[in-house]
Amino acid sequence: MRVPRLVPRLRPFTSTIFAEITQLAVRHGAINLGQGFPDTDGPASLLADAQQAIATGANQYPPAPGLPALREAITHHQKRFYDLDAGDVLVTAGATEAIASAVIALCGPGDEVVIFEPYYDSYPAVVAMAGATRRTVPLRAPDFQPDPAELRAAFGPRTKAVLVNTPHNPTGAVFGPDTLRAIGDLAISHDAVVITDEVYEHMTFDVDHVPMATLPGMAERTLTISSAGKTFSVTGWKIGWIHGPAELVAAVRAVKQFLTFAGGAPFQPAVAGALALPDEAYESISGDLRPKRDLLVEGLRRTGMRVFEPRGTYFVVADLAPLGVADAAAYAREMPARIGVAAVPVSVFCDDPALAPTLLRFAFCKRDEVLTQALTRIMEP
Repeated sequence: MRVPRLVPRLRPFTSTIFAEITQLAVRHGAINLGQGFPDTDGPASLLADAQQAIATGANQYPPAPGLPALREAITHHQKRFYDLDAGDVLVTAGATEAIASAVIALCGPGDEVVIFEPYYDSYPAVVAMAGATRRTVPLRAPDFQPDPAELRAAFGPRTKAVLVNTPHNPTGAVFGPDTLRAIGDLAISHDAVVITDEVYEHMTFDVDHVPMATLPGMAERTLTISSAGKTFSVTGWKIGWIHGPAELVAAVRAVKQFLTFAGGAPFQPAVAGALALPDEAYESISGDLRPKRDLLVEGLRRTGMRVFEPRGTYFVVADLAPLGVADAAAYAREMPARIGVAAVPVSVFCDDPALAPTLLRFAFCKRDEVLTQALTRIMEP
């Protein structure tokens, strides 16, 4: 019997840069600033609520759309922070499943999906799973905002959806109302659905996060995605959600039910409770991250790198060109063994590697002593 082979459209996605760099970090005992996960746990009440749920029997399938308490908490959260009517809510296995389910549900062969590059690595993969074609809009240093002409050029008669990530991974950029309005106007004129990845919504610095669905005329064509993993530092729980118009969410649910069906039973009531935490808890998310950002930005600048201070997320992008490095991807693969620090090359998140050949992404969602030790290793390789 002939061994089945991966279909051609998925062959470029057999591994991820995160797995590769993390493996190198483990092999060489390097400090891993490549993969974006915190090295501390989330709120104590959240962890205690999950333990209590396990102890009291919340260990079987939850309802496929998600526990009513969590769906209601998500609705309240959106109203509380953005005065936004969430519409229908579907709980997913992290934001990644929400994105995949939405793209697969809404797009197919012959359709085009607009995405922004550098992009999170799952985006082109899920477009390929759907059999659709991606059209990219470049985001260039130093501000990583789309050029209006290039944005318009990415849309066409086959545009079915646009995938917007703000605050943006990997660049740390935040799209403001004007940029979002330009994207929304193009979506309206091409009758496209907007799928927004807003998992870093509570991680902004000196700028507000603006959900696309709050703009005039956008609620009826926007699917909004977020996650407890990033907000509450429990990335391993994989509790995400997607909300929007009932008709669009029903389409997503049709796909999602045949991926995981449902999951995270004891985590869902815990996340519901965490979403109702007081304002101080939410303010501390960006408040605690800001000094870590500043520590890493200032330290990397002392090495001679050109560093782009992020407005959101917990990532910093640095340019190695001033150090004479022409290929950040090769440099990143050498760093764990040579310097004892791991980072991720930005070029792997681009259709056109020439867009970011000398850029590296560092994560600063780590304890201060870890960041300080990493900087010491970078400055004294």
